[in-house]
Amino acid sequence: MARRLIVIGGVAAGLSAAGRARRLDSQLQVTVFERTGYCSYTACGLPYFVSRVIGDHRDLVMRSPEELAGEGVEVHVRHEVTEIDPLRRTLSVRDLDSGRDRTVDYDELLIATGAAPIAPIPGIALDGCFTVRTIEDALAIDRWIESEQPARGVIVGGGYIGLEMAEALRARGVATTILEREADILALVDPQIAALVVTELRRNAVEVITEASVEEIEGDGRVRAVRTADRVIGAEIVIMGIGVRPETELARAAGLALGPLGGVRVDPGMRTGVDGIWAAGDCVETRHLLHDEPTYIPLGTTANKQGRVAGANIGGLAEEFGGVAGTSVLKVCALEVARTGLTLRQARAARLDAAAITIEHKSRAVYYPGWEPITVTLLAERGSGRLLGGQLAGREGVAKRVDVIAAALHAGATVEDLAGFDLSYAPPFAPVWDPLLLAARQAERAL
Repeated sequence: MARRLIVIGGVAAGLSAAGRARRLDSQLQVTVFERTGYCSYTACGLPYFVSRVIGDHRDLVMRSPEELAGEGVEVHVRHEVTEIDPLRRTLSVRDLDSGRDRTVDYDELLIATGAAPIAPIPGIALDGCFTVRTIEDALAIDRWIESEQPARGVIVGGGYIGLEMAEALRARGVATTILEREADILALVDPQIAALVVTELRRNAVEVITEASVEEIEGDGRVRAVRTADRVIGAEIVIMGIGVRPETELARAAGLALGPLGGVRVDPGMRTGVDGIWAAGDCVETRHLLHDEPTYIPLGTTANKQGRVAGANIGGLAEEFGGVAGTSVLKVCALEVARTGLTLRQARAARLDAAAITIEHKSRAVYYPGWEPITVTLLAERGSGRLLGGQLAGREGVAKRVDVIAAALHAGATVEDLAGFDLSYAPPFAPVWDPLLLAARQAERAL
């Protein structure tokens, strides 16, 4: 009889695994259960739907259940898996529309339940308070702005989603304040880059308040204000952006091992250690390339790659996921911000003897019109010169350059190696001495 693969979660990791396993084994019966009303969508595009850069939420959906069915992958949206029985190899599944429960058998099971927003603040159930993880979330925010016309909004948390949603609210005419608990916003970059982000936000009339721990969201059935230890800020809309955690309740209840950071523990082949059960995406921990310890970096790029590895192994190949450097890029109004590898704080926490340098240079040849300043921070290990990470901020050319640093990290390059890279040059795109080359030369001198 044909094997049956069940996938819990129909977004990045889940559908990458389902599609690849099915392509490798055309007899494999593949069924995907997705709790929301949409599958195969890009959560990274949600702020751009709220801002109206993307006009139709359906443009965020890559493939419909009908299209996936044509590829041999059966997808059931609005179906929630409520229990896993590893001994019997069965699942309990609830149809969220009808309320009916049923039991489903599996031969192979992939858990791709993703991440859940962290929202431990009193008042989050008030009307007008939102998280941003699903298309339904984005639709609810859009409807609220359209119907309620909020004059003032508060973003709780100064991470990636918080900054993107601040820009989205400003684009919709909402006066916006970001409240960040820590001393700096955007914890995944070091303070000198974070300061540039704050300047850009304030230039676009976004108020940024750091060291502001939110105690309660106040209201009378709907949001009216956000209270911190020393102030009350009026708000008619609140976006929670204080981060996510691995969604592991199903895995934990089924007896799967969790790692030190709370994600499902998997080997490089995405096996959980329980026969027939695999896991991938934002619900798992993975290995960091720079210090070889467990890390939790929930990114769509990582989830898709992990799903592809899981699908390959379910389909009969032998592949491994090599780990992550945490490469990401962010648009904050007109500013591009990117990072890869370790920040100085992370390097020190990993007990690495690291040095960091920061330079500012020009994005194009100085005589070519339109050049913009670009700031580059590089980190390297003292003694060995091994490149440990990089961060950039500027109005152009940032994404191009962070990928160069990421490639260097994957290759185990030193700053001396990077200083000798044969990078592209033409006046409209870069000066003859690219900012990365100059930063690498300065890093060499600092070691």
